[in-house]
Amino acid sequence: MLKYKGYTGYVVYDDEARIFHGEVVALKAVITFQGTTVDEIEQAFKDSIDDYLDWCKERGKEPEKAHSGKFNLRMPPDLYVKVVAHAAQEGLSINSYILKRLTA
Repeated sequence: MLKYKGYTGYVVYDDEARIFHGEVVALKAVITFQGTTVDEIEQAFKDSIDDYLDWCKERGKEPEKAHSGKFNLRMPPDLYVKVVAHAAQEGLSINSYILKRLTA
């Protein structure tokens, strides 16, 4: 994962094309980047973020904020009841319970 100016990008390696390519996550806007070395991919990531911010500024648009931290989850009612029960047994809110399980 790459981080720059509050944005996060992920990188994968394409062994057929022999390049790294990546995308900024948690945005509606699509911001991609690529390179053939670690240094190139890191610079391309930063350049893509800077280009996006410049593009927004030129158009008078507010850039999307990365990572609001909000996550809406729909689940079957029977699973919801189980989550509520487990959270209550541990004396936790549903949110705290799910965070605990995801970070365990």
